[in-house]
Parts: sequence; C-alpha cells; structure tokens
Amino acid sequence: MDTDFWLQRWEVGQTGFHQSRVMPLLQKHWPGLGLPAGSRVLVPLAGKTLDVAWLAAQGYAVLAVELSPIAVGQFFEEHALRPEIRPTPQGALYRAGSIEFLCGDIFGLDAETLAGCAACYDRAALIALPPELRTRYARHVYGQLPAGCRTLLLTLDYPQEEMDGPPFSVPESEVRALYGDRWRIERLETRDVLAQEPKFAARGLSRMSTGVFRLTAA
Repeated sequence: MDTDFWLQRWEVGQTGFHQSRVMPLLQKHWPGLGLPAGSRVLVPLAGKTLDVAWLAAQGYAVLAVELSPIAVGQFFEEHALRPEIRPTPQGALYRAGSIEFLCGDIFGLDAETLAGCAACYDRAALIALPPELRTRYARHVYGQLPAGCRTLLLTLDYPQEEMDGPPFSVPESEVRALYGDRWRIERLETRDVLAQEPKFAARGLSRMSTGVFRLTAA
C-alpha cells in the first residue's frame, strides 16, 4: 500500500471512511486530556474530517496532515473557509484562522514541526496503515512528539483474517508494543461496534470493537 492508493480513493470518490458527523468518542474523551486553550493539536491522516473543525471550535490550534489535495480543498470549501496557501518543504500549507492543513506525507514531517505539538488526535491514522508501516509511523511521528504530549488514540480490533484492511485491526497488545517504551498508556473505553457497522458485518466480520486510549509522552 502506497500513497497512490489513498490519492486514487479521493480521486474516484471512494471515501466511505469519511464520517458525516463529529466523532462522539472525541467529544466524550477529549476534555479528559486537560489541555490548555491554544494548544497545538496534530491530526494525522486527517482526510476532511469534521473533527478538525470541532477541535478548532474548542479553542485549539489544529495542524491536520493530509496527503490528498482533493480532501484538503473539500474541507475548506465545505466549511466556507478561504485559506491562505504557501509552499513549505513538507508540502503546501493551507491556513484559515486556527486551522492549518499540511498537504503532504506524514512521514515527511520534521522534528521541529512535531516538537511544537502539545497533543495528537489519532482517529484514522494508525488503523489506516499496514503492519510494516505502523512501526515506522510510531517511531517517526510519536517518537518526535515532545515530552508531556497527550494523545487520544482510537483503534479497531477484529479478527484480521476475516477482512483485509484498511482499516486494519490494531489490538491493545499492539498499542502497548508500539508505544509502551515511552508513552504512558491508559485504556479509557472499549466499545462493541459491529452492530452499528453493517458494512463490516457484510464483509464477514464476527466481531469488531473500538478501543479508546489516552497516551502521555514521558
């Protein structure tokens, strides 16, 4: 799986992963991170999620990272925002108010950019990556976030042999293996979601749950 896979999904409109509402688990658990207003929040592999606008409305500075210029353009159009756009070594940076979208590869983020993030909201990034990229992602992105950084991480857990990803199954044991050497990991909630996801049941899944974790960097 490479960048062309995701670019093509946006080009042909195969974006069934996009949700038409703000994630309820974000609204429920984000306040528990206790972040000061104005904190910079990283949202990796953001697509055009409504969660970005919700975070900005709570008083945070949001840095969303998304590979597809189609997704970035649709986000600003659908929110009636006219961003300033400037080139950077990491990709085009779109800015409107407290929202920034970096249109580029998540693996291209540099240490300076990541060091400026006080928090991370990872709803769709980790589970979008196959196993060989998840380790690289954890090292490159989470490995360069600063001490004290707080993350709200959402995962899916299902029998991987029953369905090809993405989204991929990332059980709690893998979360702890990926992040446990540096991050304090707290499981906040596990929720059975298969009944609410008929498209996955139709693909043959026998079970599916969402895991919600709070991570704090040492």
